[in-house]
Amino acid sequence: MNFKRLVAAADELFDRLSTAWWIPALLMRLFVGYFFMETGWAKIHNLDGFTTRFAQWGIPYPAFNAALSAYTEFLGGALTIIGLGMRFVSIPMIINMIVAILTVKLKNVSGLDDFAELDEPLYALSFVWLFFSGAGWLSVDFLLRQFVDKAIGRNRSSIPSSSRFVQLADSATPHLQDR
Repeated sequence: MNFKRLVAAADELFDRLSTAWWIPALLMRLFVGYFFMETGWAKIHNLDGFTTRFAQWGIPYPAFNAALSAYTEFLGGALTIIGLGMRFVSIPMIINMIVAILTVKLKNVSGLDDFAELDEPLYALSFVWLFFSGAGWLSVDFLLRQFVDKAIGRNRSSIPSSSRFVQLADSATPHLQDR
């Protein structure tokens, strides 16, 4: 097998995959957004019961914090689904999960195995990823960025033409550049 052809084929594959970078962001947004919108809606419609749970957990100002948590989940989930303000929305969603972990979930954790089985760290990490990656091109954020870029006359490529991996591989192997 020709090593040069194999590397060229891998390079082309990674280039093609890099044009689909928006798919994981979209799927993540739809899944976690729907989850939080749904759970937030349920908490809003049973705010008295949710407040009682907050009081049982020893959370200060249970009525205020229960409402804050429920509306954060509902509005954050809805905004996540449409991809509006993704980087800003991620911050309160991450904080909501950290508070849930620290005030409720850690009481039942006796080791790393127990912690790794919690859902809340995965949701927090999902929002950390969305914070850094952004909402993707199939989002309101993308449309707003296009509008702002056009309004101020900025020409910015919105979809990368090649993956970072391929760029790093090319710079690390200059003898393959003559393909």
